[in-house]
Amino acid sequence: MLNFSKLKAISIYLIFFLTSIFTFFNFINSEDFFLKKKINLGLDLQGGSYLLLEIDTSLLERKAIQSKAIPLKKKLKEEEIKFNNFIIKDNNIEFNFNDNDSNKFEKFFLEKNNNLINPFLNQYNSYELDYKILNNKVNVNLSKYGIINIKSAAVNQSVEIVRRRIDDVGTKEPSILKRGNNRILVELPGVKDPERIKELLGKTAELNFRLVTDQSGEFGSEELILQNSNEKILVSKRIVISGENLIDAQPKFDNLNNQPIVAFSLDRLGSQRFGKVTSENIGKRLAIILDGQAISAPVIQDSITSGNGTISGNFTFQSATDLSLLLRSGALPTPLIVAEERTVGPDLGKDSIKAGIISLIVGFTLVIIFMIIKYRLFGLIANFALISNLLMLIGILTLIEATLTLPGIAGIILTVGMAVDANVLIFERIKEELSDIKNNVQAFDLGFRKSITTILDANITTLIASIILFIFGSGPIKGFAVTLSIGLITTLFSAYFISRHLISIFVFKNSESKINI
Repeated sequence: MLNFSKLKAISIYLIFFLTSIFTFFNFINSEDFFLKKKINLGLDLQGGSYLLLEIDTSLLERKAIQSKAIPLKKKLKEEEIKFNNFIIKDNNIEFNFNDNDSNKFEKFFLEKNNNLINPFLNQYNSYELDYKILNNKVNVNLSKYGIINIKSAAVNQSVEIVRRRIDDVGTKEPSILKRGNNRILVELPGVKDPERIKELLGKTAELNFRLVTDQSGEFGSEELILQNSNEKILVSKRIVISGENLIDAQPKFDNLNNQPIVAFSLDRLGSQRFGKVTSENIGKRLAIILDGQAISAPVIQDSITSGNGTISGNFTFQSATDLSLLLRSGALPTPLIVAEERTVGPDLGKDSIKAGIISLIVGFTLVIIFMIIKYRLFGLIANFALISNLLMLIGILTLIEATLTLPGIAGIILTVGMAVDANVLIFERIKEELSDIKNNVQAFDLGFRKSITTILDANITTLIASIILFIFGSGPIKGFAVTLSIGLITTLFSAYFISRHLISIFVFKNSESKINI
């Protein structure tokens, strides 16, 4: 077991070199280097913004119950259930029917398979809607689990849209997590303009195109004030196309007016609708509505069938860039409210880094001194393995561009302490074998063989715990779990390959002389 072939020895040091070399990338200017790899610092180390966003789903709940009105009426007619006084309220639907029809109503309303009116939610073992019948009056409303389902879907959708918006801004290693059933935690390390981020996240970005009219049509109309001109315009409520038909949006300059604009492109269905509307309404104005506000209302000069268009509205280049970003990322299902906001200054981060480095140096130095005093030459070999372990750990963290937080630094310090355990177990076991066996090679070989099971058991159980921390933890807890997990793997490699190879060289050279540990 102490024998190492040349190929095996070369492989060991090649792995060590290739992983540890990335450690030094953190001290190289990445802009001038072809491999731009560095450990990213978390919010607690480099400062930044902490935002807790809250979702108000009351509007979604109203829309959900109101969307059931037409299908419910249609179904009642299909089942030949006579009803009257059909009233649609904010959170419920009410109507009257004959007492004889209650069985018919309950039969289709509580149907489990292919129920389009009241879907059965398998994950909650419940229906989306509840109902009460009192004196032949039916009251239909969202069930408890129906509301939970809407909130869960809204939060999941919002998390993805928030992630796309922040990624487009270019923030490095943001942390975006669900908190409870209606909150989203956003941590943005190194953000220099948190107000811009808040503004981007606070906008729903619900875009639609509607014709300007001078009279109310079958869809109705509403009066809006045109942004930047305060002109009052009457806009039809009929939506020509919406943001769902948008494929891409980019900021550009209008060559004629030399002003920033937003150029957009539509999908096939959107292009067909846009082409038809612009062909039939040449000379009329088309209002561009974003979050209920009219951005602009240009006159349709010609039919637009290419599916490409522009949005103008006295933008600055920054506002055109932000609008493009919002449109590309999609509309939020409901507005987000900043429930809590904190800004972490870089000074606090510098203090944390300084304290972490001092802790690491002090702990590392004490361990090295102890190993030299306790095991002398073998202590030096263990210390080399310890240094190689630390270099490989930081190198792998750099390679995967991990985000280092204060708990992550604690994980590195803990790894340094645990890395010595393996060498101590090996050396103490070798001591026992040397007292019984006079052959140095055999004693050292047995020492490594018999200690490996204990070392593996100790590290694998800790690795399982760190994996569980990573799966169920969040934010800084994940950072601690990542550094600890990688540290355990590099510890096993450095103790059982690097340390064992160096010891084997010494043992074979001194196989005939007495060796003391």
